[in-house]
Parts: sequence; structure tokens; C-alpha cells
Amino acid sequence: MINKVFKDAEEAVKDIKDNAVVMLGGFGLCGIPENCIAALVKKKVKGLTCISNNAGVDDFGIGLMLQQKQVKKMISSYVGENAEFERQLLNGELEVELIPQGTLATRCMAAGYGMPAIFTPAGVGTEVAIGKEVREFKGKAYLLEYAFDADFALVKAWKGDTEGNLIFKDTARNFNPLMAMAGKITIAEVEELVAPGELDPTYIHTPGIYVHRIFKGENYEKRIEQRTVRKNTPSPR
Repeated sequence: MINKVFKDAEEAVKDIKDNAVVMLGGFGLCGIPENCIAALVKKKVKGLTCISNNAGVDDFGIGLMLQQKQVKKMISSYVGENAEFERQLLNGELEVELIPQGTLATRCMAAGYGMPAIFTPAGVGTEVAIGKEVREFKGKAYLLEYAFDADFALVKAWKGDTEGNLIFKDTARNFNPLMAMAGKITIAEVEELVAPGELDPTYIHTPGIYVHRIFKGENYEKRIEQRTVRKNTPSPR
């Protein structure tokens, strides 16, 4: 039996080299692989192409890698919370591919399913369509979008077992299961690592067949990207 358990993030990402293509799970700052990102920052790997729903914030998430000029290209749906990202983009220091969120998810899914490409109506007639094949089906135009080809997928789960089966908690499920399917090598960090058989099969979101490495993470901050609360107004008497 293959041993998938690694000691920590540094050991799990040790063979991620310069110019690798890396998927990073999460939505905003929810469910991001915090330990793996910290290990990549420490490793000082350069020239990365990062596929992620967003680019983190200036001092957390992928934003930490942007600060260290480790990212060559971002493939994302939303990047509006990161001033350093904006600076690098406007100065021509960072290549950016913005794609619709549904297309991002479906290109991950296609990679996991072994499909080379998909057709989608999202982006037809916009800048997203420039240079891409458009085909008509039943009178409606669709864009050809290729499945992602990622060297690594870094995901974060709530619970996992030593065989790589994963359970994601609440909204942290987001892009994590799709990306876990799609990487050539999938690395999962979990809050709780248990023995095989301790997870109820009914609630497993990602089967262990997709996961190549797993480790128990630590010191999760779980930051909230923005917090908006209602002003406390006196109730009517």
C-alpha cells in the first residue's frame, strides 16, 4: 500500500519547482491551503502559474507569494482585493488570465474527468472569447475552453484519513473538490487526520483515489476577507 501521509507542508511541497503550474483551492480566504502557501513562500520557488478563484489579499493567501514575486501568471475569476496584484498587473510584471467563475470550475472538472476540453456559452461576444474557437450548437454560440493541465493541486479539507479520503466543511468545500480531482499530484492539508474507516463513507466529498499526499495542518488563521455588520440601532419601544 502506498503511504500518502507526509510529515508537514514543507515535505509535501518539496518537489514543486520553478515554473510549475499549481492549482490552489478556496474561495476568497475560505478554505485556502494556508500551510502549503506558507511552505511555498519559505521555499522561494519562482515563476509559478497559479490557478485560483482569486489572488488572496495583500498579506495573506496567494498575496504572500505575490509579495515575494513568486507568481508569473494568475488564472483567476476575481482579483479585486489585492493592491500588490494590481500594481504588478499595471506595471506588466504579472500575466493575468481572467475567466468566468463557472468556466474555471468546469475546466477543473474536465481535467478531473479526463476530458480535453468543454464548450460553454460563458464569455461569448466578450474579451474572454478573443482568439478562441466558437462553435454553434442548435443555434447558440459556445466557446471552446481547454481543460486545465496543472502539475499540482493544493487543497484544504476539514477531515481526511490516511488513504486520502476528504471531507470539506460548509462553504470551504467551494473549489477544493474540483481541484482535488484535477491535479497531476494532489496535496491535501487537513485539520484532522484519522485512520481509515473513521470517516463515514456517506459524507466523503473527495475519494482518496484523487489524493496523492496528505498531512495534518496547523495554526490555521481562517481569516475573513471582509466583515460587514449592521449598525447597532436601538429597538423601538
